[in-house]
Amino acid sequence: MVTTPEEQPRPNPVGCNKYRRLLLVVISIALFAAVLGLGVYSHLQKTADPWTSKWKSAAPPCLSPACFRASEHFSVSMDPFSRPCDYFLFACGTEGSSTNKGRHRVKGLSNEDSGELDKKREVRTGGLVRMRKERDVQENSDGRLVKFPDRKTALLKTIKEILEAPEEGVSTSAAEQKAKKYFKTCMDAESPKKEGSKPFLTLLRQLGGWAVSNGWNQTDFNTTLGLLMGQYSTFPFFSVYVGSDPGEEEMGSSQHYIQIDEPHFQFPIDWNSKTQKSKASTQYLRPFYMSCGQYLDLLGVPSSETTQHCGLYMSLSTTLALATAPLRYRLSQNLLYYRITIQDLQTLAPAIDWLACLQATFQPLPISQSDLVLVHNLPYITHMSETISKWQVQHEVMGTGPLHTYMIFSLLHTLIPALDSRFYQTLRNFSIATGDTQEEIPRWLRCVQQTERGFDTLLSHAIRERHAQKEAEELIDDVYSSLKKKLTELNWRDNRSSGFILNKTKSLNPRLSTKTNNLSHTELNHLYAEVVLSEEDFFSNYLQMLLLEQKSRSRLLSHGTQTDGLSITPSISGNDIIIPVGMFVSPFFHSSYPRALNYGTLGSLIAKDLLHLLLPEIYTQANNPESESMCIWSHYLSVTKGPGRVSTPSLSPSKQQEVWVQYSALQVALDAYKMSFMRYPADSSLSGLSYIHLFLSSFTKVTCDADSYHEFMPFEPSFLVTVLCSNSGFCPKPLTCVNKSQSYPREMCQSRMLH
Repeated sequence: MVTTPEEQPRPNPVGCNKYRRLLLVVISIALFAAVLGLGVYSHLQKTADPWTSKWKSAAPPCLSPACFRASEHFSVSMDPFSRPCDYFLFACGTEGSSTNKGRHRVKGLSNEDSGELDKKREVRTGGLVRMRKERDVQENSDGRLVKFPDRKTALLKTIKEILEAPEEGVSTSAAEQKAKKYFKTCMDAESPKKEGSKPFLTLLRQLGGWAVSNGWNQTDFNTTLGLLMGQYSTFPFFSVYVGSDPGEEEMGSSQHYIQIDEPHFQFPIDWNSKTQKSKASTQYLRPFYMSCGQYLDLLGVPSSETTQHCGLYMSLSTTLALATAPLRYRLSQNLLYYRITIQDLQTLAPAIDWLACLQATFQPLPISQSDLVLVHNLPYITHMSETISKWQVQHEVMGTGPLHTYMIFSLLHTLIPALDSRFYQTLRNFSIATGDTQEEIPRWLRCVQQTERGFDTLLSHAIRERHAQKEAEELIDDVYSSLKKKLTELNWRDNRSSGFILNKTKSLNPRLSTKTNNLSHTELNHLYAEVVLSEEDFFSNYLQMLLLEQKSRSRLLSHGTQTDGLSITPSISGNDIIIPVGMFVSPFFHSSYPRALNYGTLGSLIAKDLLHLLLPEIYTQANNPESESMCIWSHYLSVTKGPGRVSTPSLSPSKQQEVWVQYSALQVALDAYKMSFMRYPADSSLSGLSYIHLFLSSFTKVTCDADSYHEFMPFEPSFLVTVLCSNSGFCPKPLTCVNKSQSYPREMCQSRMLH
């Protein structure tokens, strides 16, 4: 039945009033609940985990000069959420292309000295818009991103910047001024060219001459040898250095010993595995002989003397090389770290006055006959002694002095970097003739390496003072704390194994470099007080550097500590894990960088290094590494090859280990960044990326460009981000594809530490 408005029944006024009062009560309760809810929500927001509430947020830009330089390494193509379908197929070195063009390994120096492009950008600050010129943060002129250098190159470039920085009055210590003066005279290529061979010939006369020029004073063999070892860091017949015994290190000892090893020969040596004998490569003997003649020509020696003296030099060199052996053979025959007293060594190899020579090398330390030394090829040492004795008898009457000539040639090779460039070019030509295809080392790099040899303590202190302050120590603590958490979550095969490894990690103390880096400016000045450098004479400055190197060896033997700050990988010394200050350089770390960048790059590299230090014990005693790596590998195959594969190709043990290390390092570094963010819930960013965007992009970029373990990975490191983000809600955007079907499990190969 259809009713019209007129026909509809009229409501009861009393009933309407009753319902109106009930409705008002309901509305009042609802409003009260809403207000209460907003208050509670506001309170929860204020007290919420800052990581959960901010990590996906847009971050304010970092405006420091260091950040402008760092932003050259990043673009949207490095962002895993810009092209999620192709991201895990991105091949290192292709700048985001999904076409796999093969791996690109960074070797030697990185070509990072590219031009800088400027552009106008609007930056909103406090509601105001201002125009600012800044670096182009995306690409070079050829459309390619600036690559991260390898870690050693980054360290050497940082040292170069320190040595080239203008002196700042009283703030520059006297020791640092000397290092800069040394570097400046080294970079002056014209000074040695003007002097020619004169500096070496003057030194040669001071040493008593040599038989080649008929002006030899018949100096004593062991006296000359001790002088070359002590004052000129030249070791013609055997090498000498200081180091610890690995067997004792495992027991927690950090004692250092004098170590004696084979010398470095100028020509390649062939090893016959059947006869287990060595010999000089015959195809290189003629170039070796020719280079000898060229050196003598540069020294003004008549060509009539070349045949005899170069022939004897080559004959003695090849005879000594017969008893050398490759490291793998010496290791298999237990020839390494042979412990013997100096007195017993004298009995076995009497041609060398061992006590006198070692006293000269480590003066002013009191070296005695009863001191233990470690020998790494005793058969070579005895063969060398016998050869010297025979040659002394055979050539003493003839006056040809081949042993003395051999020592002078060794000194010449030590001093070539400080001589006329023609000497270096002769050495370079011989290296090319022996098959050396490496590019010539640029002069700046040679000068940095030389300065580092003499001023390592000073440079380590300078890097720490400029680059690695409180932020570096916090990063180390966070990464190691996260690493220990990761290890506690592993499924160990038995309680004994887990207890041993977990107790070991708890007992180890990670710290930044060594005690020598805590020297004051006054102490550093005292350390280099006896160094007197010339403004123009690089040859005399080079001799001063060799004396500094001798003092460094003596300090290491005396104190048992060394300035390993200029290393690039962590090491274990007793109960300490030494994190070298040389790791904390741009573009991997800077105190003004966003922490997402510092933790994503250097944090992940340190995590990988620490895991590799502990890997042998972890991988053999825990179940997780193998299962996690195979889970990741299976998922990679399902994504790239399709889910219908019948079987999963196995990975080699080394690749299984590396997959687990790389993925664990990503987890550890992210957890460490989370710890830092919880303490300081504010950070900046680059290229407009959020905190998590920048962290993940940094990890992928540094693993592609500067990770020495990258070659052991069966896939590109970008895929690890895919695995990490497989948990819904973890990353800012889900890694899903448009027009492509992908099936990610909700939780894939994921550790508990990130939940």
